[in-house]
Amino acid sequence: MTGSIVPERTSVAVVGGGPAGLLLSHLLHTSGIEHVVLEARTRDEIEHTHRAGILEASSVQVLADHGLDRVLREGDRHDGIVLRFDGADHRIDLTGLTGRSVWLYPQTAVFTDLAARRTADGGDVRWGATVTRVLDPDGDRPGVLWTDADGAEHELRCDVLVGADGSRSTLRHTLPEAQRRTFTHEYPYAWFGVIVEAPRSAPELVYTASEHGFALISQRTDTHQRMYFQCDPDEDPEGWSEDRIWAELQRRVAGPDEFRLVEGPVRERSVLRFRSSVVEPVRHGRMLLAGDAAHTVPPTGAKGLNLALADVVVLHDVLATWFATRDDAVLDEYGHRVAERVWRAQHFSAWMSAMLHSHPGETGFAARRRLAELRTLVASESGRRFLAEGYTGWGPVLGTGSSGTSTAMSGGVGR
Repeated sequence: MTGSIVPERTSVAVVGGGPAGLLLSHLLHTSGIEHVVLEARTRDEIEHTHRAGILEASSVQVLADHGLDRVLREGDRHDGIVLRFDGADHRIDLTGLTGRSVWLYPQTAVFTDLAARRTADGGDVRWGATVTRVLDPDGDRPGVLWTDADGAEHELRCDVLVGADGSRSTLRHTLPEAQRRTFTHEYPYAWFGVIVEAPRSAPELVYTASEHGFALISQRTDTHQRMYFQCDPDEDPEGWSEDRIWAELQRRVAGPDEFRLVEGPVRERSVLRFRSSVVEPVRHGRMLLAGDAAHTVPPTGAKGLNLALADVVVLHDVLATWFATRDDAVLDEYGHRVAERVWRAQHFSAWMSAMLHSHPGETGFAARRRLAELRTLVASESGRRFLAEGYTGWGPVLGTGSSGTSTAMSGGVGR
């Protein structure tokens, strides 16, 4: 007990109510495991924060298998992507090479679906709940102190504490420094991102490498596009006029085929910094980390949200076993089972980033070598398949969830 606060108790305390935390909450609910979710932001704030929007087939299958199937009705299935260089398009046939597709479905939509389901199911999700201190992470009853939106302080104790609280995780920094290993890489470039009110410029995502730098042409809806171009990490987005933004985007995609972007008003703009990070171990006592709290990747490979959802599927499987056995050794399985997928995603994301972006101070040799790598990749079926396998994911998430079997890549939504 802390001061005069009477501790509340639950089986699992989940810190973080983004897509990872809410999916874990939904899975725990289906297994009948009592839990509470604490999220520092408001629901409205999260719903209006635009984030990545590419879901692997296995992520779509996880959502659909657990009754969250709006993605199948309203998501935009993509069977390929385009690598644009030498001023021309080179299509990667994802489905033809792997039998899998990806879905364009904004992270905000994933969050909205999960939040609505947790509300409908009577889930205990507390918005505006800020964790101020982690209690007894080494003990059998870990917990947190948290303040509500009115500033009142509360204490929550649990059997298992989960940190799904993002890249600025409070729980991650509770790991003892003597045990915590953090592997990081800072990138010398960032993405200048805009949402524009204009119809689609291309039917699939276009990843462009040009002498002026990288650009990504994506979509959000039939009336809005999401576009990015490579910039300095310290770039001020407010220092760019709409005309300057469009001129920069157009020159990066320009080529002999006279491809041009469909222009319209710029509705949002921001600069997205790049960072790769992996924290090991992801377990300390009865505290475990998932999603961005445990690892972050640059957005080039579209892996961040997919890794978070994959973590949660495995974590739920491990927790269900732990509550049935109360064997703490079971908790170690979580880190072992997610590590390979995490590092594969780190490699793939760093590789795509290095291949497609120009680098500050890059020599003519380095620039030509990158161009040769792109030409070699698209000319080789093995090269195209390697990219397609990484982009669509690496088979089913190795967790059973509540249904006892994963059907993520057994046909289904993968085709």
